[in-house]
Amino acid sequence: MVAMCGFSLLVDMYLDCLKIERGLSRNTIEAYARDIASFTEFAEENSLTASTVTAEAVSSYLAGLSRQGISRRSQMRALSALRGLFSHLFAERHIPADPTIDIDAPRPEHRLPGILSLKELELLLTAPDIHTPGGKRDLAMLHTMYAAGLRVSELVSLKLRELDLTAGFLSIVGKGEKRRVVPIGDWATAVLEDYLKNVRPHWEIPNETAVFLTNRKKPITRQGFWKIVKKYALNVGISKNISPHTLRHSFATHLLEGGADLRSVQAMLGHADIATTQIYTHVTPSHIADIHRRHHPRG
Repeated sequence: MVAMCGFSLLVDMYLDCLKIERGLSRNTIEAYARDIASFTEFAEENSLTASTVTAEAVSSYLAGLSRQGISRRSQMRALSALRGLFSHLFAERHIPADPTIDIDAPRPEHRLPGILSLKELELLLTAPDIHTPGGKRDLAMLHTMYAAGLRVSELVSLKLRELDLTAGFLSIVGKGEKRRVVPIGDWATAVLEDYLKNVRPHWEIPNETAVFLTNRKKPITRQGFWKIVKKYALNVGISKNISPHTLRHSFATHLLEGGADLRSVQAMLGHADIATTQIYTHVTPSHIADIHRRHHPRG
């Protein structure tokens, strides 16, 4: 019976199965093999066979990875590899139970997004040359991105029909094909009106509905806007590793620091889960101290 085979032989059989039956790429199989090999070394050190590995043993192994400073992403990948292995061994009746079935995955790391200070943001928003058509468009894009907290894909796909500059709102379709309505304020409204009146008519072609165009009469791309942001950040001396998404991060952080409630920011960002929005609650310690002083009865 194959169940009597050594752990390493069972692993080799599983990897062959991944290659032949599931057709996974060599790189993917090699990644699985590395993660599983690390665990088999742990099993051998603890005199464990495939059939005697327990949930406690797997948890202990993952805890060891954490103590070694292995990233949570790598821990999650390792658990995924082990789940695949033990699920296969159990299905093939090589082991009496799957030890990974009730193990919770390590919580993913939530890295704080990079943001711009208000001073840096002011520098960036004053960088475009408003005496040129391209500068007027770039200013309108930067203001709209920051004013509405858009994703870059939402910005470059924005349509004329989605703008209501009279009311100061835009309507955008985000992830999951969900539409949301976001205010953009007077500053963004003003620079958008300037661009739409004095620049876009010279660049548009019939039936083109995209708001932001190039002088070649085509919608601007994600890559094109990324270059715009990088250029202006460099021009005004912002040394941070800035990207278009930095404006979205700054939008959310500045709103929360200004006193906006989390649910409202969630709605404006278009997050399905408020847990995603909570990453922006990394307001500065000085702001937290100020809130405490002003609102705590013994502050």
